[in-house]
Amino acid sequence: MSERKIRVGVVFGGMSAEHEVSVQSARNILKAIDRTRYEPVPVFIDRQGCWSTTLPRNLIEPGTTALSSAQTDSYTSICLTPGQSPGRFLHLFPDSYQLEPVDIVFPVLHGPFGEDGTIQGLLRLAGIPCVGSDVLGSAVSMDKDVMKRLLRCANLPVARFITLRRYELSTLDPGTITEELGLPLFVKPANLGSSVGISKVKEPGELLQAIHEAFRYDQKILLEEYIEGREIEISVLGNDTPIASLPGEIIPRHEFYSYQAKYIDKNGASFVLPARLKPEVQNSIQDLAIHAFRVLECTGMARVDFFLRHQTEILINEINTIPGFTDISMYPRLWEISGISQPELIDRLIRLALERHEKTQKLSINVDRYVHTEEDQP
Repeated sequence: MSERKIRVGVVFGGMSAEHEVSVQSARNILKAIDRTRYEPVPVFIDRQGCWSTTLPRNLIEPGTTALSSAQTDSYTSICLTPGQSPGRFLHLFPDSYQLEPVDIVFPVLHGPFGEDGTIQGLLRLAGIPCVGSDVLGSAVSMDKDVMKRLLRCANLPVARFITLRRYELSTLDPGTITEELGLPLFVKPANLGSSVGISKVKEPGELLQAIHEAFRYDQKILLEEYIEGREIEISVLGNDTPIASLPGEIIPRHEFYSYQAKYIDKNGASFVLPARLKPEVQNSIQDLAIHAFRVLECTGMARVDFFLRHQTEILINEINTIPGFTDISMYPRLWEISGISQPELIDRLIRLALERHEKTQKLSINVDRYVHTEEDQP
């Protein structure tokens, strides 16, 4: 008798400015996953936050993956409900009924409500294994302000930055910012990825417009010094004993590696895979990637982005706990040049999540009522 396939809920879309990127990543995962071992269950979240197992036709490219009856314009809402362990997806309309349970969820949700610990907490409550970092690692890694402060406290190198909250706008002194960080500088939302809402400020008169643009996407923003150097990225994989891939270098052809350069302009950047680095520099970057992964309590996967200044000075830019998984994304490409194919990478990520879930399930939730006293001592 053949072994039952593991049912993997691939959750994507979401209420984020990175919605389209998530759809692209999910398409690629559904295409690459080993269907002899796994049964993927696509779960789409629209921009209003409604969950469904039916997908609008305009989100499916013909021939990308077999989604069977999911290719329809009809809409069937579902929810994930805790209860019997593990929880299950439940059809809401027209007749409420439970769907066949999934064994694990692979969230392919970039940005808020997917990469920030939100869905990780929901899945934890429902008792369903989740690919990638848990609640804490996801939350602190998503918030660039908190992330950089934690890295700095661990004596890991980061660029100079200033955090600005919306209520501080009335007392903002642009001159103080440019004096401290210099020009050019970058302005970015604290809780968003894919370079959404980021501006490069080259003149003092551009600063306020860039700040207002970043505040369109978040209540907290970062202003960072401009680092003139090479952009290096590393993929990390693992739980207790994470490993780092070979590094890759991004050479943007735009002003910087913007959303346009990443996902719209096919010629927006060139890539050097693997990056041409001295062995000692490569080793240092790989060690720093793993160190940052551990400091931020990450598990499963992450992509760590660096700046290399003057060929020897390494600065951590940020970490992404649900990195892009499109066919051109760096996370899977770096593992491919490191000897791990996309189907194998997906398999490892699922196995790591199941391993972590099994360990978590063994933790006690009961308090021993017996109180030891001195009389009990031998």
